[in-house]
Amino acid sequence: MAATQRTQKEMVDKVTQQLKTEEDPMVRLRLACLLRGSSGIKGLGRCFKIMDDDGNRSLDFKEFKKGIHDYGISAEMSTEDIQEAFNKCDKDGSGTLDFDEFLVQLRPPMSKARRTLIEKAFKKLDKSGDGVVTVEDLKGVYNVKKHPKYLNGEWTEDQCLRQFLDTFDSQDKDGKKDFKILKEEFENYYSGVSASIDSEAYFDLMMRSAYKL
Repeated sequence: MAATQRTQKEMVDKVTQQLKTEEDPMVRLRLACLLRGSSGIKGLGRCFKIMDDDGNRSLDFKEFKKGIHDYGISAEMSTEDIQEAFNKCDKDGSGTLDFDEFLVQLRPPMSKARRTLIEKAFKKLDKSGDGVVTVEDLKGVYNVKKHPKYLNGEWTEDQCLRQFLDTFDSQDKDGKKDFKILKEEFENYYSGVSASIDSEAYFDLMMRSAYKL
């Protein structure tokens, strides 16, 4: 299951304090995303994806800056911060960056054990091994029976499952959902969840319970 409201609030409170003193522009950008909760980094990736008109999955500085602005986190970043973050990722000095590689760099640091659990969970869902999970793939695999709204009878299992799917389901430029979960979307989401959970044991239990690992 995703992080609880309590752990999400704790993360946002911690991130708010860190932003007051953090000077590294990449870390500031990461923290600005996490202010939006565990979906923050995944959400920025979705914003970049919508902007990618030609489908080449790369951004120049103008697009990079616009994406950060459109996502609503530019208030936490000066123009100089945004430029420096871009330059750090544009390692070959080409003036463009691969936004998938950028998002990998943006993810909060995770232990090898956590990365392995996230990879195992996705592999279990990705029955075809093509790096894409469909809505139907999740049924019977993702365990929602410990969801608080399921436990108190407010939601059915299907409603809990739909909420979970909605956290991943990307939208195209017309606002329509594609009913697919890409591996990078899954990893971006759980990197945010990981940032909200300090305990290795709790993260391990959460992932194993949710995906029956």
